[in-house]
Amino acid sequence: MISEAVRGKGAILLNRDGETFMKRYHPMGDLAPRDVVARAIDSEMKKRGEAHVWLDVTHLPSSQIRESFPSIYEKCKELGIDITTDRIPVVPVAHFLCGGVASDLEGRTTISNLSAAGETACTGVHGGNRLASNSLLECLVFSNRIAGRISKESPKFTKAHDEIPSWNKEGMVNTEEWVLISHDLNEIKNTMSNYVGIVRSNLRLERAKRRMDLIYDEVKDYYNRTVITNPLIELRNLVIVGELIIRSALARKESRGLHFSTDYPENRNPSRIDTEIRNEKVLL
Repeated sequence: MISEAVRGKGAILLNRDGETFMKRYHPMGDLAPRDVVARAIDSEMKKRGEAHVWLDVTHLPSSQIRESFPSIYEKCKELGIDITTDRIPVVPVAHFLCGGVASDLEGRTTISNLSAAGETACTGVHGGNRLASNSLLECLVFSNRIAGRISKESPKFTKAHDEIPSWNKEGMVNTEEWVLISHDLNEIKNTMSNYVGIVRSNLRLERAKRRMDLIYDEVKDYYNRTVITNPLIELRNLVIVGELIIRSALARKESRGLHFSTDYPENRNPSRIDTEIRNEKVLL
């Protein structure tokens, strides 16, 4: 992943003809907010049929590039790209979840003795979209707050908890049809990328919901009758999160930050509006 800090240092986005395009989308050009940049790249790729656009830092001193971005420089070098002389092919990717388990500023959730921090939690500190590197600050601040709160609230433990009984898998079957897991996993990825991605619409979201409902029922049946494995648990978690994201997106009748809908392109209310979704059919 190419850090946003590269744009901050002066990197320029180009199309395949070597033309800059960000000024057409935002007055700040290449320094526009990340959600604007992601939509601009997505638009350029779709309009021109391109698989990617280019990020160019070759106009910067090579020593500055190597000193400022040593990890990026080395990784690209492994892939045959010298970013001091070559442009970097880039596409938008999802790498952070804005939103999550509802928690307060001390990390408390609605479940007793369960705390949440970092990307798992939804505290509202990121607003409509996270700024670069604020995820690390969030983890440090809230993990420290949770640790401090627990140390004050928790009684002194005098004995260990009783041993958790082993899981009884009687009646469950070992299946060799792991292709079903990989198929559902790929379908979730494609559905979320194509219909619940950078640019959304009610039509796309409703289509995604129908597909995710079907996958949900398949995973539930599979989960209830087969021996539990890590890939199956991951698949279950993914379909739950996917459902929650889709329902949350359908409930928000506006565009705000990284949530952009072609049906509601404007931010209709300048005040903060939270969307809280409860999943009544969580797989247990």
